[in-house]
Amino acid sequence: MAMGGAFAAPVTDADILNDGKNPKQILTNGMGLQGQRFSVLDKVNTKNVQNLVPAWSFSFGGEKQRGQEAQALVHDGMVFVTGSYSRLYAMDAKTGEKIWEYNARLPEGIMPCCDVINRGAAIYGDKIYFSTLDAQLLALDYKTGKKVWQKTIDDFKAGYSNSAAPLIVPTKANGALIVTGVSGGEFGVVGRVEARDVNTGDLVWSRPVLEGLVGQYKGQDTTMTGKANETWAGDMYKTGGGATWLGGTYDPDTHLVFFGTGNPAPWNSWLRPGDNKWTASRIAIDPENGELKWGFQTTPHDGWDFDGVNEVVSFDLQKDGKTIKAVGTADRNGFFYVLDRTNGKFIAAKPFVEKITWAKEIGPDGRPVYNDEGRPGDPTKSEDGKKGKEVFSVPSFLGGKNQMPMAYSPQTKMFYVPANEWGMDIHNEPVVYKKGAAYLGAGFNIKPVFDDHIGALKAFDPVTMTIKWQVNNKAPLWGGVMTTAGGLVFYGTPEGYLKALDAKTGKELWKFNVGTGIVAPPIAWEQDGEEYIGVAAGWGGAVPLWGGEVAKTFKGINQGGSYWVFKLPPKSAAN
Repeated sequence: MAMGGAFAAPVTDADILNDGKNPKQILTNGMGLQGQRFSVLDKVNTKNVQNLVPAWSFSFGGEKQRGQEAQALVHDGMVFVTGSYSRLYAMDAKTGEKIWEYNARLPEGIMPCCDVINRGAAIYGDKIYFSTLDAQLLALDYKTGKKVWQKTIDDFKAGYSNSAAPLIVPTKANGALIVTGVSGGEFGVVGRVEARDVNTGDLVWSRPVLEGLVGQYKGQDTTMTGKANETWAGDMYKTGGGATWLGGTYDPDTHLVFFGTGNPAPWNSWLRPGDNKWTASRIAIDPENGELKWGFQTTPHDGWDFDGVNEVVSFDLQKDGKTIKAVGTADRNGFFYVLDRTNGKFIAAKPFVEKITWAKEIGPDGRPVYNDEGRPGDPTKSEDGKKGKEVFSVPSFLGGKNQMPMAYSPQTKMFYVPANEWGMDIHNEPVVYKKGAAYLGAGFNIKPVFDDHIGALKAFDPVTMTIKWQVNNKAPLWGGVMTTAGGLVFYGTPEGYLKALDAKTGKELWKFNVGTGIVAPPIAWEQDGEEYIGVAAGWGGAVPLWGGEVAKTFKGINQGGSYWVFKLPPKSAAN
């Protein structure tokens, strides 16, 4: 039952590549392959956004309400959104009427680190794809919701899961590929990126992110990632972490896929001397064959769980009269980085959160200048050999920014970063790897840094590397951001508000409370000449599970599972 015949053709390579420029559809996570989350729509703008009203709301139903982190897709007159517990819904884009629903059958014993969330789907041809908490990848017929194929990414009993939106990348050698990572970073799983045939799900290539491990292309071994034991001691790399759990972006200009990699395992850094490449890094991969083209490590020898998975957003940097093909990325470690996306060379890095303790600065070579007192102590040097010296560290392990995606406006030339100001008491403990068990070697408790706010939406200028404005929020920010050609920035809060700000000044222009916390990124699309704004709502994710004292402060936030859509009201005769 397709509701919008004007868009009924299957999704093509050209559609995917043009996604950020076509306001009538949203085909990629990031509202365009480069991940800028910029809408070219301007019908809703700074002059009329105060008139925005609900168009429809759809309930995900049942008792499975919490943790709605997904960005929706729009195609063929339908909105597609994944729900918690590995569900996928198709709704009429104008009315919100349900067209179909798919519920994955999850086995007992799944071990997702950070709630039962799912961050979205991918669409290509006549299929829509999403991954599940038991590390499966599914392809469904997008018109009917009927399963076409299913592939196992890895063994959930070993701690693997998957929650990121897949990425569709056109290639010359193998046609369109569906590119995914792996989740499970707290269980000693090994990070990798892999690509599959969109029609069959058959594996085309696989690239492990830890040095010493070998990639594959069409079933044959290819090159090793890095050099064995260059920055890892002994066999620790075999359970060394680096989970690629947030998914990737693709830059057609350089024909490179960008992924971030998670923390090294275990958290106790005294057990794994060296830089531990390529954990806590950004990497670039050739989608034609899975070869690693460059890597940049944001936190060498990470000892704070500073995953480097945060999205890599391509943009053109105008500096010193030159245009540089760059990427921007706001790291969990509290620093915002600008890199040359053609080769990964370091351009600049500055803090985007306050009171950072683990490093004094990022040096001219791109490496952190560590504060030695900021690293939790070696437990073998303690009196009982069981608990190392505890330190108060900023940011907390949930990061200056976590899963919630930022946005970039080509109009204002600014990034809009959903940041959090919090720290943690952290100490190290002895730990031994055991398959399927948590592999941390650390104890921690998160605490606010300021009395009046944790969350702060910040407008960051990548030319001057300064914050132009910020809007504070009492609760942590955990949902993503969208900016538009109408001069607006949209984002949600755990208090339940979807807000619109002036992109130039940060002035709040509109807000609406959806009745539950928002931990998902909004989107905008055009339907029959009208601009629609949509966002998933449902409090959950890592904050209530891992947030320590912070979680206790906001335990009263109601759960919920729904999709909300807004538009401008029809002009009345009085107008």
